[in-house]
Parts: sequence; structure tokens; C-alpha cells
Amino acid sequence: MTYSRAGEAAERASGRTGADGGSARETAREAAWEAAWEALVATARRTVTDGLVVGTSGNVSVRVGDTVLVTPSGVPYDRLAPEDITGVDLDGRQVLGTLVPTSELPMHLAVYRATDAGAVVHTHAVHATAVSLLVPELPPVHYMTAALGGPVRVAPYATYGTDELARAMLDALTDRTGCLLRNHGTITYGTSLDQAYDRTAQLEWMCRLWLTASSVPGRSPSLLTEEQLAEVADRLREYGQRS
Repeated sequence: MTYSRAGEAAERASGRTGADGGSARETAREAAWEAAWEALVATARRTVTDGLVVGTSGNVSVRVGDTVLVTPSGVPYDRLAPEDITGVDLDGRQVLGTLVPTSELPMHLAVYRATDAGAVVHTHAVHATAVSLLVPELPPVHYMTAALGGPVRVAPYATYGTDELARAMLDALTDRTGCLLRNHGTITYGTSLDQAYDRTAQLEWMCRLWLTASSVPGRSPSLLTEEQLAEVADRLREYGQRS
């Protein structure tokens, strides 16, 4: 279940009639949190299964109203249970659970404050991290560059979990939905967990593509122009099924 579906569940629950309207609203809010937490844990586990993180590296968050659910610090994803739900408000004050939130909370909150993000995914993906060591931005080797807003920038290195890193990340995310973090990894966001995750996976794939092509001796990868990317961006607005 994605963030948007969790919101729909909350709306349906809030429409229930009963002797206590406040209880109905509370029930709706708890239902939304539970659904979003289940989806968050599934997404976090997927980052491990797909090889985007190792151990407890990386982190995932999803926004439900003014509450941000986040993976807790240092807990393997396969051990997370419903009662481990961890949430903070937009100022970082813990409002759900007892486990300490991810150490990268400043990055996640910075994204939510600056954008309309519904979910954020941070990984230590191998190919993307390798690219972060080599160039100031990922060259536009594939048209899906347009899906992230343009050539993906690399944020300067800063110690993990710091406000300095969060500020550097926000600069790199200007007009983008994803960036690389030098000597660190990736961060992407979307309206839902599914979209944020798909953008992370796409970014890792493009990094792998560029590394593969640029490793051929005596050859340089062909790159797309700004005009070509702009044309793709227009076409992507019409991509997919109509609701």
C-alpha cells in the first residue's frame, strides 16, 4: 500500500459514524499510520533484496499528514514488526514509538519541508556511490535522466546525519527528484513509496550504464542534449495509464 492509498484509507475511516466523532478520527489516523508503516517496511526490505543496501545502511520514510514515519536506527529491516512503528513530526520530535529514528533524519525532514514529497528513499547503492566519487553530476547517458528532472547532481561530501549534509543535498536536489551524495550514496523522493523507490532503482541502473560504457578503452559514451531531454520530459507527462 502506498502513501496515497493510506490516505484514502484514512478518508474512508473518517467518514464512519459513531457516538464519538473524535474516536472515529483517531481510528482513521491510526489506520493510516499502520498501512503506511507496513508499506515502508516492505520498501526497506526491498532495498536489501535488490542489493541497494547492505545490513542496516540506508533508510526509508513516508509522510502521513504532518507525521513522518521512518526506519529506526541500526535495526535490520527483517526484524521490524508492526509494534516497531517509528514516527516524528516535521520538526523532528518523536511522536510514535520508542525506537530511535534513523540517523539520517535531517535529510528526510529537509526534503519534506522543501518539496511536496510523500516518501523518501536513501541507499548506499554500489554503482551510484562509485559514480559519486568520479564526477560532479551523472552524465545524461539515457533518456530516463528526464524522469529525475535532468542530469543528476552530486552533493559535496559531509558527515552523515548532519545538517551540513542535509543542506548540501537540498542544493543538489534543486529542480530534481534525486541526487547522489559524494562518497555516500543516493537519495530520491516521490509522491509515494513506489515512485521514490522506482527513482532510486532507475538512478542506480543509469549509474551502472555510465560506468559500463565509460570503461571501454578509447571510447566515450554518447550523451543526450538538453533539447532531447526536454522532449522526453514532455512525453513522460503523458506516460502510463489514465485514471
